[in-house]
Order: sequence, then C-alpha cells, then structure tokens
Amino acid sequence: MYAIVETGGKQYRVGAGDVVNVEKLNCAEGETVVFDSVLAIARDGGEMVFGAPYIEGAKVVGKVVAHGKARKILVFHYKQKVNERKRYGHRQPYTRVEIQAIEG
Repeated sequence: MYAIVETGGKQYRVGAGDVVNVEKLNCAEGETVVFDSVLAIARDGGEMVFGAPYIEGAKVVGKVVAHGKARKILVFHYKQKVNERKRYGHRQPYTRVEIQAIEG
C-alpha cells in the first residue's frame, strides 16, 4: 500500500515505513506530523483511489526524524564582454520524516 501526498509544493510517493526528505517543516524532532493533502492511494489488491484534487478524509501520519541541509549547489551568473561575474552557493533545508501509517 502506498500513497501520493503533496507537501511544500511537491508530490511524494510514500509507503508505511519509508523515510523521505520533504521541504522543511516547522516542528521539532520526534513530533508527529499529519499530511492531509493525499492525492492518490494504491491499496494492496491493486485498487487505486484518486482524489479531485484530494481524497476526502485520507491522511498520512509520520514522525519527524531529523532536520538538515542538502548538498551545496553553486549558482554562477555571467555576462560576457562586460566583465560581470557573480557566484554564490545555496543549501536547501529539509525535514526527514518516517511514514508510520496511511489512513483512508
């Protein structure tokens, strides 16, 4: 059984016991989070349930494992012939969540 949830403007395919990195959530480590924006659920018998856009009453429950930052990416702006260069880095923060249950 798995579900497709939406959080932080992105969609994730999650199953019970999975550990996923989602966009940063404002909650402490060890806290329980509930994702109620469930787009689809696939049951064990092969049955798929789709929402329009979300499934009414469905939710995915998870526990926050850790907070962190992704690898640094380098951003480089360059304009030729005018000696204009700008380089800086960015590290996107994330929250690691362990999925405990899919309900709905």
